[in-house]
Amino acid sequence: KLMKKPVTVSDGSALLTGVLLALNLPVTLPFWQAAVGCIFAVAIVKQLFGGLGHNFANPAITARIFLLLSFSSDMTTWVKPFFYRGSTFGEMMASSAAMSDSQFDAVTSATPLVTQDASLSSLFWGHVGGSMGETSALALLLGAAFLLAMRIIPWQTPLAYIGGLAVLETFYMLASGGTWMDIPYALLSGGVLLGAFFMATDYVTTPITGKGRLIFGLGCAVLTFIIREFASMPEGCSFSILLMNLLTPYIERLTMPKPFGAKSKEERQANGA
Repeated sequence: KLMKKPVTVSDGSALLTGVLLALNLPVTLPFWQAAVGCIFAVAIVKQLFGGLGHNFANPAITARIFLLLSFSSDMTTWVKPFFYRGSTFGEMMASSAAMSDSQFDAVTSATPLVTQDASLSSLFWGHVGGSMGETSALALLLGAAFLLAMRIIPWQTPLAYIGGLAVLETFYMLASGGTWMDIPYALLSGGVLLGAFFMATDYVTTPITGKGRLIFGLGCAVLTFIIREFASMPEGCSFSILLMNLLTPYIERLTMPKPFGAKSKEERQANGA
């Protein structure tokens, strides 16, 4: 309304942004903070830059980083899974309401990417703490398989992202004296699968050429690896995708195929055109 543009909520893009943002949030995050993130994603990142198809970066990724910088404590608090094992839903809600802040803090934990104390099977099935989008690798892979089978997302970006990160983690493991388990652990923990299949494949903010998508995915892999291993933040997926979003126009310029018969500016000048 402020931009005097038609309301386009019926196209489902705002709903998709909200779902993707929810997958990046802790379950304990206050609702009002989640609402602030949604408003920032849709109103600021998307609408102020021209609406659907004109945003410079993935709205959900940008909103997650905004919330992480604004509410760092709440965005890095995770509930231990199955803390209420054996309780009914009513008992769980009643006991949760009766808990004090100190008791509630006692049932929170860091993500497996920080502690590295979860088994690969727990990471695969989702028996770990974290946001919805970084727990069950099985659920994410099933969703990714559906999107690939329906040709909704391209295969180049996820392949380059996950494959590139696996190669970098292999070299780092050999150089640092780690174990082979470090490689699948790096791929299954954190937001790599969510980012590779559901965030880095955004039509608007990623390259449209096949070569460009490969470069984009490799760039995300390199940045994620650097942030994870050499920076103070354990998870670099969101920042890597945002940074590569900013480089998308340059990647497309380098990888866009030249029309058949077209001549470059230098060739035209040489021919006196």
